[in-house]
Amino acid sequence: MHFSELAPVQSGPADQLRLAAAAYLARYTGTSRDHTESDLRCYLTWCAARGLDPLAARRPHLELYIRWMQEARRFKASTVSRRFSVVAGFYRTCVIDGILEHSPAEHVRRPIVPPESPTLGFTHLQFEALLTAARESPNDNDFALVAMLGLLGLRIFEATGTDIADLGEEHGHRVLRVCGKGGKVVLVPLPPAVGRAIDRAIGTRVSGPILLNSRGTRMDRHAATRRLKRLAEQAGVKIARAHPHMLRQGICHNHARCGSGSP
Repeated sequence: MHFSELAPVQSGPADQLRLAAAAYLARYTGTSRDHTESDLRCYLTWCAARGLDPLAARRPHLELYIRWMQEARRFKASTVSRRFSVVAGFYRTCVIDGILEHSPAEHVRRPIVPPESPTLGFTHLQFEALLTAARESPNDNDFALVAMLGLLGLRIFEATGTDIADLGEEHGHRVLRVCGKGGKVVLVPLPPAVGRAIDRAIGTRVSGPILLNSRGTRMDRHAATRRLKRLAEQAGVKIARAHPHMLRQGICHNHARCGSGSP
């Protein structure tokens, strides 16, 4: 199901659901919309797998969805809370638009999220091992992913949202156009090592996203997390749960190292 445009008002339940989802997502723009749609799609897919009409869901169904995220998918409390907030917002919009009389998410118990993130970054040696595993990977996108996150310090949505067309030159220096939080666009200088990693990922392509998933389409944050976890395992890095943000929070996020010209 695609929600890029409002569906015509029709009598079928699928049309009503599509209209409700599109109306909710219309409140967001840019990367916020992409992330919200991804989280909402996760819930709608969960409903479809169980033959549940999302517009007929009740509080116990949402409690089970949270339990599924915690126990089956093993998401952290912050991820469960964020994804459920999207579901709650969707139902709140349904009430505003008169599709539902009340939201089934009103009295659902949400997981407690620690006030500060316990996620620690990779140490210097861990990052070097991860970078080596990425460089030796048969998938050239791995090297580019780790370089963009760990050496440029990009957020995951910034790295995965870049296109080949975003590469350019300014005052004789190679740069990458990055769209950050709030739609703010900045030009990030590319150290030679990162430039080479990106060139390897691009190959002979002249357009499209820089980072590709295993299907040859744009890599998203979920695919990036899976790639990072596999690379950490291959590198022998012992951590509880590899996450792309760890590359920004670790000692590897040091701009002085970016100009070294190596790995």
